[in-house]
Amino acid sequence: MRRIAKFAILALACVGLIVLGLRYVIFKDAPLETTEIVLYGNVDIREVELAFNGNERIADIRVEEGQSVRKGDLLARLESRRLQLAVDRSAARAAAQVNIVEKLLAGSRKEEIFQARAQAEAIRQRAESARRTYERLRPLADENLASRDRVDTAKALADSEHASLEAAVERQNLAERGPRREDIAAAQATLKVLQAELEIARRNLMDAELFASDDGVIRNRILEPGDMASPGRPVLTLALNDPVWVRAYVSETDLGRIHPGQTAVIRTDSFPDKVYPAWIGYISPTAEFTPKTVETTEVRSHLVYQVRVFACNPQNELRLGMPATVTIPLNAHPEPGNDPPPCPGRDEP
Repeated sequence: MRRIAKFAILALACVGLIVLGLRYVIFKDAPLETTEIVLYGNVDIREVELAFNGNERIADIRVEEGQSVRKGDLLARLESRRLQLAVDRSAARAAAQVNIVEKLLAGSRKEEIFQARAQAEAIRQRAESARRTYERLRPLADENLASRDRVDTAKALADSEHASLEAAVERQNLAERGPRREDIAAAQATLKVLQAELEIARRNLMDAELFASDDGVIRNRILEPGDMASPGRPVLTLALNDPVWVRAYVSETDLGRIHPGQTAVIRTDSFPDKVYPAWIGYISPTAEFTPKTVETTEVRSHLVYQVRVFACNPQNELRLGMPATVTIPLNAHPEPGNDPPPCPGRDEP
């Protein structure tokens, strides 16, 4: 009986081992059901290198590194004496040209027309007198009662006065008709050029002041007062408060389980008890490190793709480079294309 019992126990043990082996063979490759994806990365932000849109020496910088600024705050100024003089010069030239255009549009004054008529009438009288004198001397010359030189002089004077009369009549006509349309158009075009130059000068003067492009924190003071500024030389580096995201990487096997707009939460070591609402805002279309040859499924599964998980950061607690843990729940998230969740405490625009 003891032998039978030992044999039965040994048989049961063998059957158990066989069952366990079959279970391992059948289920060893079956994926485990997970309800979330955990990613690890670092906090990232956008930075702006602020530079003057002009060439001049820096007169003043009003902010220090680490100082918070609001959009539109005055950060720095250039020396503006030359720029102001350029504005004054352009304004004076434009004002003078305005007077010229107004003069042409107004035409000739009544006094100018009257003067032109009076001058023409006076010359007409002189021309008529010279003509009559010549007419009297010409027959006397034929009878040798007057010298030929005197007659020629009278004729020359009559012709000269007649030419002067024609010129005076033309001046009278011009005064009555006023300026030519072409002259008015040319003066108006010149005025537009001068006004454009004035606007450029004013724009250059405005560019002597550097303003914050958005809310943020001054990260670096690259130049100092007295340095020569130019559009190609940044003066300050501004770290923007928003947006803030965690740059993480997801494997190819999990790539199909996430999508833009999917909700997530972020935790950091600096604030372990605090959870930051977040959402997936960007998934890279290409792998970060692609092997030269991809032949097997095992190799392809090692590819990773960059993911940007945008975070709600109303208290500005998430800083550049801070390590963070991203948890993406898979059982409850909005459909792709939905707007990201609102951030509690964030100032609405």
